[in-house]
Amino acid sequence: MPTFDEQQRLAFLIRVIKKERTQLEITQQRLFSEAVTAKRLQDLERDPAFSEQLDAFASRFARLQDNVGDKLLPATLLALGEPKGPVLDNLNKAERFGWLDSAENWLLARQLRNKMVHEYIEDLTILADALNTASQFSPMLHQFAEQLIRALSQRNLLPDSSDAS
Repeated sequence: MPTFDEQQRLAFLIRVIKKERTQLEITQQRLFSEAVTAKRLQDLERDPAFSEQLDAFASRFARLQDNVGDKLLPATLLALGEPKGPVLDNLNKAERFGWLDSAENWLLARQLRNKMVHEYIEDLTILADALNTASQFSPMLHQFAEQLIRALSQRNLLPDSSDAS
């Protein structure tokens, strides 16, 4: 059973992740309201609002992935009495427990952050591909977070005030 402080940390992470999921979803809907192509990305310098949407999507995607994979997953494992290990070991364990469909896909999604942040300056096709792939991986982030929250909630490992449902 997690300590009170561990429960409070879990509850805090869940509240933050829920907010991040909502914000990512809103940004994703706005950014992908029309196809994201290399041609459309040519307008980045002339369209500050579009550029800000792109930056917001990349940042929110990366932040949600960090909080779910690097913070909530290890905290969940500890709360369940499982030893936490290196990221890959934790992801493989999450896959075995049925919380994550594919540790490999998680790692592929993780690689997208560099493409969304750095390489687009030189190659808009790479940026468009990275953004579209990240958009396809977004449901995986949401589902993984939901599975971790459900695992904690089903075992009554959260304080009542966490609103983990």
